[in-house]
Amino acid sequence: MDTVILIGQVIMSVALILAFVRVVRGPSLPDRVVALELFSTTVVGLVGVYAIKTGVASFLDAAIVIALMGFLAAIGFARFLERGGPRDD
Repeated sequence: MDTVILIGQVIMSVALILAFVRVVRGPSLPDRVVALELFSTTVVGLVGVYAIKTGVASFLDAAIVIALMGFLAAIGFARFLERGGPRDD
């Protein structure tokens, strides 16, 4: 089980790095918003895997909070773009 957890953590860490690159490089604001959503989803996955590894259920509460914050941030960005915010398209 430790090997599977380690492989999962490595794969999700690579996904975090790639999502961060997409946030920085861009090319447009909607792409960055999608990358931020992917970033928060991957962090939730990492927290979940860490909760399984340690056996501490409190980390799952933190994962739920992170997921809700990511969702609300995506909604905020979508509303901003819908109302005519600056776009790089």
